[in-house]
Order: sequence, then C-alpha cells, then structure tokens
Amino acid sequence: MNKQPSADVLDAFGCAEDPVRLEGGKGETWRAGDIVLKPVEFAPETRWRAAALAEVAESAEFRIARPLQARDGEWIAGTSVGQNSSGGHPSLGWEASRLVPGRPDTSRPDDAIRAGIALHQAIAQLPRPDFLDFRTDPWAIGDRVAWAELPPEGTAPARDLLRPLLEARRPVESAAQAVHGDLPGNVLFAPGQPPAVIDWAVYWRPPAWAAAVAVADALCWYGATPGLIDRWAHLLEWRQMLIRALVYRTVTHDISGSWTPDQIAAYQPAVESVLS
Repeated sequence: MNKQPSADVLDAFGCAEDPVRLEGGKGETWRAGDIVLKPVEFAPETRWRAAALAEVAESAEFRIARPLQARDGEWIAGTSVGQNSSGGHPSLGWEASRLVPGRPDTSRPDDAIRAGIALHQAIAQLPRPDFLDFRTDPWAIGDRVAWAELPPEGTAPARDLLRPLLEARRPVESAAQAVHGDLPGNVLFAPGQPPAVIDWAVYWRPPAWAAAVAVADALCWYGATPGLIDRWAHLLEWRQMLIRALVYRTVTHDISGSWTPDQIAAYQPAVESVLS
C-alpha cells in the first residue's frame, strides 16, 4: 500500500521529525526520529499487544520495542476514511513504538530462539486474548490446521507435503500461553546489547512450538542444517512441535500463494529431517 503516516498521526504520537520508510517487513513501516510507526492490521490485537508489552519488565536477556500511546491515551491513532485508505475503505489507523537499535540476522537461529524463550518466560502469566477467536488471516488458519482445529485442505503440493506430517501428528499435553509465532527476522542484534524482539505475532500455543517455527523457517529458508533440530531436542514434545510448525507454515504458504518447484524443494528436506 506504501501509505505514509499523515501529519495528524505524527502529531498524535509526538513525532518531531519527518517519516522515512524502513527496510524490510511489508514496506509500510516508517521511522520518525526514534519513533517507529506502522499501519494497524487488526485493532484488537494491536491494543492487547501494546498493553501487554507496556508491562513487560526490563531484562538482561532481551529487549522489546516499547509501545507508545497517542496523546489521547489510545494505542492507535489516525483511524479515518479517505486519504489514509485505499478505495475509500476505513483505515485501521497507526501504532507506534520506540526504535530499538539492531538488525535482523537469520543466520543466528539459536540466538533468536533463546531470546524468544526469555520473552515467553516474562509473559507466561498473560491471559489468553479473546481476539484470537476472530482472526481469519492465512496465518491464523494455518495455525488452526496445525493444531487440528480445522481440517486440512489445499492444493496438491500442499497435500503431498502435509500427508506424512499429519500421519505422524499425535496429541500433546504441553500447556499453552501467549507466544511469538514469527521469531526469525523479528529479532534484532546490536553489539553489546541483548537481542531485541519486535513485531510480536501473538499466538496461544506451547512455547516449544514457537521455537519449532523458528527451526522450521531456518531449515526451509535460511540455510540451517538438521543439527539445529537436535540442539533443541530437550524442549517439551519437540518432534510434535516441529510437525505442527511445518504444517502451520505449509498451510499458510498454500493459502497465501502458489507453489514454485524451489519452494517445494525447500520444504521437503525439512519434512524428512523432522520425521526421520
């Protein structure tokens, strides 16, 4: 969409500098001085996440991007119809947070997983958010299929990848909590500072599943070797978490777009490694 935060949005969050688009993500995140702004995708999630992060204590093991309230005390600013939206549809507004120094490094999956584990320990007492019942994006659907809350459906390539995973899926007993379901690429590293966890994708699953998603992504896309699986085998019900992670990513990919031979070839070795 490439929309830019309006002057009203900048004023609402106290931005004193002009916005500059940041690299990465969906190309819709902007920096104004030490403030980062991005469009709201699902307002109930934005409000819940911001309120939760605002209460997270400082840690020597991880940093977070502290959410900012607008001048009116809300976590969202700029909700409108017109210039901030395409086709005249309502804009969901903007959210803001403090800039945290660092850059992503997908060659460091172990460090990203450690940062995620520390964050999950810090937020373990959070209640389950109601908004999870109303999300219908591809990631939410993929998550529900992975946990047998929806039946598996999809294209022939997806069915071929899913078949052995679903045959090997078994019930698990690990307790669920709020977790970050997309750690790779959302952990920033800066010299002399703990990793910073940003762009929290909220799910209600066992913490080991969040680590498994990071491992699955590293195996499929970031050049990790199967030894990464073994290094985290001490996590609870690890094989079952990895199976669910690969089902989740496969279904989400299938809903979001078509398959290329290279993409199928990226998933197949990961599936074989997890099931071997």
